[in-house]
Amino acid sequence: MKKRKKDVLFHEYFEEWLALYKVGAIRSITLEKYYITHQRIIELAPDLHLSDLNRKNYQRLLNEYALTHEKQTTMDFHHQIKGAILDAVDEGLIEQNPTRKIIIKGKEPRKKKPKFLNQYELQSLLKQLDLKDEVNWDWFILLIAKTGLRFSEALGLMPKDFDYFNQSLVVNKTWNYKKANGEIQPTKNESSKRKIQIDWQISMQFSQITKNMREDKLIFVDGRVFNSTINNRLAVLCKRANVPIITIHGLRHTHASLLLFAGVSIASVARRLGHSSMTTTQETYLHIIQELENQDNDKIIRHLSALI
Repeated sequence: MKKRKKDVLFHEYFEEWLALYKVGAIRSITLEKYYITHQRIIELAPDLHLSDLNRKNYQRLLNEYALTHEKQTTMDFHHQIKGAILDAVDEGLIEQNPTRKIIIKGKEPRKKKPKFLNQYELQSLLKQLDLKDEVNWDWFILLIAKTGLRFSEALGLMPKDFDYFNQSLVVNKTWNYKKANGEIQPTKNESSKRKIQIDWQISMQFSQITKNMREDKLIFVDGRVFNSTINNRLAVLCKRANVPIITIHGLRHTHASLLLFAGVSIASVARRLGHSSMTTTQETYLHIIQELENQDNDKIIRHLSALI
């Protein structure tokens, strides 16, 4: 049986591994990424047998992928495949771990667009919002700017998720907008289930625009939703405000960066964003943290100098 298994094509083994260990265990959005990885293996190594998978063949596979992808994307591709390969090693189907000491390459990254706005730029942007008496995408933009919610989390909100008296908001589900008819889904991870504080102003505003809605109705979803629709609206507002054009996800980065610059701890920001660990927050906002450390060093030196 083991001999027959060794003779299977690598992409066939990966497909079987995917069905056995990932289907039903991870979110459908994440599962789609694994299916895309499976397709890339078929395209790049259609004739590679599991028994022939060694460090050289695996490096060639990654190098081929890296020709058309940036380094970080190649790293993600590697991590998804690596899980299946390590299981094959544990089963004795591959004698040595071919992923050991692998080199991750990638094409030159594209020029990065601005990820976030500063406080002045955000204030200029929010002044351009057309906040009507009924729900529109400008309300959606305001909410993400003030809460740092993920796009799918904000789409999954219902009136019952707001506690207007205590000025808080419960995040416990998402809306899968990538599916044609959409569907309610769990949050990205357990840490993403959270209660966050909101300011009194947005609490009052949302109590008014949702007062005639059913408690269990999605606030922003009425038919098919496309990420590009809201990003296009945001781009128009950015141009009017004469600020860098950012995406909806950039508003989440803006929210987090402003909190960090305001002196909010990394732990609190991580909880508010629903990160699974503070490491994610530290890696994402490393440049801001380093800038804050430089400011702290200046304060330390000034304080010590004043002691004499």
